[in-house]
Amino acid sequence: MEARAVTRFVRISPRKARLLIDAIRGKDVNEALEIVSLSNKKAARPIRKTLESAIANAENNYNVDVDQLVVVKATVDMGRALRRLRPRAMGRADVIRHRLSHITIVVGDKREE
Repeated sequence: MEARAVTRFVRISPRKARLLIDAIRGKDVNEALEIVSLSNKKAARPIRKTLESAIANAENNYNVDVDQLVVVKATVDMGRALRRLRPRAMGRADVIRHRLSHITIVVGDKREE
């Protein structure tokens, strides 16, 4: 049994979000929630919401005990980049890219491992 949750187009760089997602991969769900809740990074809030959604999906769709869940897979992929122009000297312009992320978290039973 695996339940998943996906949050798309989160306005944070994937490189910054991966720092926190790497910390929770393979951990027990309660431990992962504690790690994310105590983090002071910008990515903590959307990752926490995605993790809670995956837990709720497992609990409601598969009637699984929450204490038996483990973060099986956690990835942050790059979404599209918002492009903006910044004026520079002598009539030139630089492209500013605001990167977006797609967060995917899959939780499963400890028994299956």
